[in-house]
This record gives sequence, structure tokens and C-alpha cells, in this order.
Amino acid sequence: MTKVLVATDKPFAAIAVKGIREVVEGAGYELALLEKYTDKSQLQDAVKDANAVIIRSDIIDAPVLDAAKDLKIVVRAGAGYDNVDLAAATAHNVCVMNTPGQNSNAVAELVFGMLVYAVRNFYNGTSGTELMGKKLGILAYGNVGRNVARIAKGFGMDVYAYDAFCPAEVIEKDGVKAVASTADLFKTCQIVSLHIPATAETKGSINFELMNSMPKGAIVVNTARKEVIDEAGLAKMMEERPDFKYITDIKPAIDADLAAKYPDRYFGTPKKMGAQTAEANINAGIAAAKQIVDFLQNGNEKFRVNR
Repeated sequence: MTKVLVATDKPFAAIAVKGIREVVEGAGYELALLEKYTDKSQLQDAVKDANAVIIRSDIIDAPVLDAAKDLKIVVRAGAGYDNVDLAAATAHNVCVMNTPGQNSNAVAELVFGMLVYAVRNFYNGTSGTELMGKKLGILAYGNVGRNVARIAKGFGMDVYAYDAFCPAEVIEKDGVKAVASTADLFKTCQIVSLHIPATAETKGSINFELMNSMPKGAIVVNTARKEVIDEAGLAKMMEERPDFKYITDIKPAIDADLAAKYPDRYFGTPKKMGAQTAEANINAGIAAAKQIVDFLQNGNEKFRVNR
């Protein structure tokens, strides 16, 4: 019988597992669970007879793929997939997919939860500012970026965006002002929200020069990947621009230093929280299960991310 493994160091909510089971067993497949495992060898053992795997932030690399002789597909329940070695998966003839859009609203809402916290001076009792009328720049106009734009309009913000891969007319159709470059976005906007992936081109790309070009009272919000930040540049920015705030869902390596020196201008969540809602958890898990069934039964590769 075809076996679908859910391998999650950080488990799905019980209701999400119930939904995944209904999809998988409804298709006539077997569902196996590996939750809260503590060693990579447990994952390698569990994948030995699996035909499909659903993961979250779990690492799927060459040694895991070597152990998975019957594996056909891995689905990362979420948007990012840098925890999967795509080249190794391709070499093993394994299809890798993500579930784009399922966590997008959850991440976008977190952006504004942190933003309100920041502009109100972390609720320290002093007078803060409002978001209405402020210029918000969205770097990368994908599923999350679009949701950020939607919510920002509700706050009455002036919304700008740049995406190297999204035409300006698509952005402007949503009532968002498209700019010509990342540099233009930072120069124009008092607040910039990052939604770029961690790639060879983007790692370390948010540097001192970019951040220092921002208007007075600048805030950078990072719910994307910590690798996109040039941390030396961030440290310099915090030191030289007392008007600058950095709030993030992915703690930088220099988190402790920033928290100690700038408690009134820096905040990092205890762990990555963007997709940590009941709704996102359920949506992404069930979407992953449906994509596996569609792939195995119909060969649908719509969300494939490796070739």
C-alpha cells in the first residue's frame, strides 16, 4: 500500500492531523506519523518505506533521501522550502512542492501585530505614533506581500511595493504604488516589510546602505528569513540611527546584543511565529495532503519547486 509519512519535529495540531488523515486514507493510502523526533536517524528510519512525506521545518537532505528508496514526493507545508536540498531531491527523482498561500494571512497579520507594538513604543507607557498616513514599502509582492497590502489599506497607509519578478501593472492593479528598485523602496518608505526568500542574490542584501537611506523614524519588519539581513550593517544602523527600529520574526545571531543595547528599538519573537496559527496549521497540512494525492493519482506538479 502507498505510504504517506508526516514527519514533523514540531507537530501539526491534532485537528490538522485529522484532516490530513481523512485526505490520505480517503484516497486509499496509509498514513504514518513521526512527531517530536529527537535524532535525524529516526527520520532516516521512518522514510525507508515511505512513498510521500509531509514536513514543516524538518531537514530533507541527501542522507535522508538516500534512505528513502521508494520516495516520490516531499511536500513542505508552508511557503519556504530552503530546508529541502532541491538538487539532491532532483538527483533522487523526488518531486518537491510547497503549499504557497496557506500561511500568508497569518504572516501578514503578524507583521501588523509587531508594527503596532513598535510604533506604540512597545507599550512602555510613552506616547507613540499611528500607522495611518505612513508610507509602507513591501519588498516582494507574493502571497504574503499581497495580504500585507490588503491589511495596510485598512490602516489607511500609503502602500508601495517592489518585486523583481512581478510586473508593475500587476502591483498597481491592486491600488499599490510600484517602484523601480529595492533602493527606491527604502528611500521612499518609512516602514519596509521584507518578504523575500533567502537566495544567493538576497542573502545579506538588506545592508547598512539600504537601511540608512530610509526616512527619519524608519522601521524594518522581517518575517521572511534572517539570512537576508546583513547583521553587521544592522548593528551599525542601530548604533548610528537612534530613530531606527528593527522588529523580526526570525532572531538574528546578534539578538542578545541588540536586545540588551536597544530594548526600546528592537524586538524579536521567541521563535518563528508567522505561520503559528491554528488556521494556517490546518490549511497548510491539508493542502500538502491534497497535493500528494493529486500528484500520485494524476501526476499534477503545479506546485513543484525543483526540476
